[in-house]
Amino acid sequence: MSIRRAAIFAALFFVQTLFALPAALAQDITLRSRDGSIELKGDLLGFDGEFYRIDTRFGRLTVDGSGVTCEGIGCPSLTDYVAEVQVSGSATLGRVLVPALIEAFAARSGFAAERLPEDRDHFTYALTDRRTAKLAGRFHFSVTNTDAGFAGLLADEADIVMALREIRPAEVQRAREAGLGDMTLSNRSSVLALDALVPIVAPGNPVDRLSLSDLVAILSGKKNNWSAFGGPDAPITLHARAQSAGLSQSIEDSLLVPARATLGAATRHASNTALAEAVTRDPFGIALAAFSDIGGAKPLPLTGPCGFQLRAARRTVKTEDYPLTAPAFLYIPARRLPALARDFLKFTRSPAAQIVIRRAGFVDQAPEEISVDLQGDRFANAVLSAEGTDGLFELQRMTRALTPMRRLTTSFRFEVGSSRLDAQSRSNVLQLARALESGAYDGRELLFAGFSDGAGPADANLRIAAKRAEAVRIAVELAAETADLERTRMTSDAFGEAMPMACDDTSWGREVNRRVEVWLR
Repeated sequence: MSIRRAAIFAALFFVQTLFALPAALAQDITLRSRDGSIELKGDLLGFDGEFYRIDTRFGRLTVDGSGVTCEGIGCPSLTDYVAEVQVSGSATLGRVLVPALIEAFAARSGFAAERLPEDRDHFTYALTDRRTAKLAGRFHFSVTNTDAGFAGLLADEADIVMALREIRPAEVQRAREAGLGDMTLSNRSSVLALDALVPIVAPGNPVDRLSLSDLVAILSGKKNNWSAFGGPDAPITLHARAQSAGLSQSIEDSLLVPARATLGAATRHASNTALAEAVTRDPFGIALAAFSDIGGAKPLPLTGPCGFQLRAARRTVKTEDYPLTAPAFLYIPARRLPALARDFLKFTRSPAAQIVIRRAGFVDQAPEEISVDLQGDRFANAVLSAEGTDGLFELQRMTRALTPMRRLTTSFRFEVGSSRLDAQSRSNVLQLARALESGAYDGRELLFAGFSDGAGPADANLRIAAKRAEAVRIAVELAAETADLERTRMTSDAFGEAMPMACDDTSWGREVNRRVEVWLR
């Protein structure tokens, strides 16, 4: 076959999404067009039931199976194809939540799901078509920790990675070097569910609140006696998960690294449940635990010098009003996954999946509307924070604009020191866009309201908040490709410093205050 004809063949069938098999399974095959005029030889690297991926002298090509015939001992069966999906990573997600989602997906899709245990950390779900009794696919679970999940991803051995933290810069760089593309792109990950980091102590501990700076001092070992926080004259016992656990790494990334601190001496635990139980039994113990697994321990609200208190609750985690929100992620490689895996990932974003997520103890992402009468504390804080004539004017303008409306739990916040939306907010853009495409807000008005911190001149903060609100509105419109936007009125406005959520005297407080909310009428 001439190089020119091979190039034409590749141009006809090449697609950008990829899939793979282990190199040891690659076998020689020949793909031939239906009329027999063009053929392509190479090593079969993968097959997802629809597309072949082969390694040829022209490079790695992806070919639509409907347009070719396959010859060779390595050719897969088009009729008896069984999808094999490798799921790896966080035990917190892999023990209960993701299996529950697999079972719910199977039930809604006409499959019977059978769990096949192997050992403590490995099991398989076999999905069989209820009508035909044909095996459709297997989800192979390796349930260890977030680190191991990303290691499998970088080795091209994992199809879905369960992670309790974002992929780190060093891992992003290694992924690029391995030819896996940019893992920070929105199509490489999705927020599966929401969790939060919550300080917990024993029920009898008299301490009833801590600031983030207090937490950093305790975690780093700089303060190690409860008397420094209004408690008894007793040493603080720090409890934590294993260093490789996503919970520990999330604490490090969100709290310790920004404060240029490291975790002090701590008693380590193998699971979130064991961590919470240990603190419950230890009268002088403390830990940052997962909101989804507090158990019988006493959660402490976060506070600041200005008197604001922020409690971890389902609604405050969903809106990110609570500052230590910790999204749970699913990461996928830059290659084509089997249709069964793609259908499962689509299901995880459905309303039915949100019910499963909520029942598993995590915070779901289903949008909710909050009436003004349930936001008394927020408006009270706004009244107390208003300063001078300009502050009162802005407060009155905000109240007039928002009182007839309801707040949506979908909010948008930004990465530290950046105008880029954070991971949860990037997911919220896609979620809101899908809702617009489905017609969920037809006939309604959506107001994107920008807020700022109180650092700097008020007029400058108002302008920045307005730019952010407009940028988020445009991002949602662009993502809602199939929506009829004439059916929904979308506007933006900004109220600057008018409704602070936290004290401005710390960096985390300023980050909480810089946000874009969505209000509905």
